[in-house]
Amino acid sequence: MIEEMETPEILFEDNHVIVVLKPQNIASCPDESGDLNLFDAVKEYIRTKYEKKGNVYLGLVHRLDRPTGGVMVFAKTSKAASRLSAQMREGGFSKRYLAVLVGAPAPESGTLSGWLKKNTVNNMVYLCPQGTDGAKEASLDYRVLAVEKGLALTEIKLHTGRSHQIRVQMAGTGHPVYGDMRYGGEKAQKGKLALFAYSLSFKHPVSGERLRFLAEPPAEGMPWKYFDIASVVKPV
Repeated sequence: MIEEMETPEILFEDNHVIVVLKPQNIASCPDESGDLNLFDAVKEYIRTKYEKKGNVYLGLVHRLDRPTGGVMVFAKTSKAASRLSAQMREGGFSKRYLAVLVGAPAPESGTLSGWLKKNTVNNMVYLCPQGTDGAKEASLDYRVLAVEKGLALTEIKLHTGRSHQIRVQMAGTGHPVYGDMRYGGEKAQKGKLALFAYSLSFKHPVSGERLRFLAEPPAEGMPWKYFDIASVVKPV
């Protein structure tokens, strides 16, 4: 829980951006649950470190679903937030995930494209036909890296950033993310969701330098421990 994460793990920080590692099962930002969250934890870190008085500015550039861990960037100025948000909209961010799937999809690499619609009542996302009212196009690339014990360590690159996109589209192939009882049912197997945002790359909002950040999922945890994660976590 966030109460145990008094100081977020900082991967990079300067006057404009701060890149942190989001733990699993922590909300990215405040929501209707009222739970403590990473956004507020980072603001408190900045307030304490720099002894700031009054409100601390922090810009939310993107989100990760609560059960998903991994690399996130926040903006420390409004100018950085505006430029990073524009870069996100224009496809300037490169985001890659590691997922452990139940079974290996065939072919072992490819592109999944479809249409997704979110039901805001039950917070579920569904695959639906093109043209469905309120549906949004979703696309991703996947590549199986290794198969062990009937599970497939898979790299996923998003082309769109739809809510629950990876979980819904992979479950649609018949190979849900391990631990995803919401979309994979019993087939997904019980456990923590095995989905981790391991790689994030973007242009610095002021210098224009291309920045790349990598992080490994918890190697000792299930089902990550079945795979040699270090051998596949490489710069992109």
